[in-house]
Amino acid sequence: MTIRTLNEFLDTIPDDPKRERMIEVLEWVQATYPDLEMRIAWSTPMFTHHGTFIVGFSAAKMHMSVSPEKATMQHFEDLMEERGTDRTAMLARQPWSKPFDYKLLAEFIDYQLATKKDVTTFWRP
Repeated sequence: MTIRTLNEFLDTIPDDPKRERMIEVLEWVQATYPDLEMRIAWSTPMFTHHGTFIVGFSAAKMHMSVSPEKATMQHFEDLMEERGTDRTAMLARQPWSKPFDYKLLAEFIDYQLATKKDVTTFWRP
């Protein structure tokens, strides 16, 4: 099933507290970065700016994934190590059982916006 709307995506998160956390984080991004456009692509919510990808989100059983781009993940490798952030090369895992790291999310978004201000493609060239 292809997910086309935010409500369809949220319906894939069966646990109410997890769904509420996802809503809270997405609303925080919208309120903190009103110039970003939220859209559903690849069946997940993501934010773009001037047509370029900034950050995406997905939900798993034990965590919410925050996905900037690989270059951004590499840039913040030391910070994530210091904070004990569980991660892969492409995403940072935010456990449902712990407070959400809004500071790290803001760092990701600010870096993406600053380094992609002149990028005209969806992904980094």
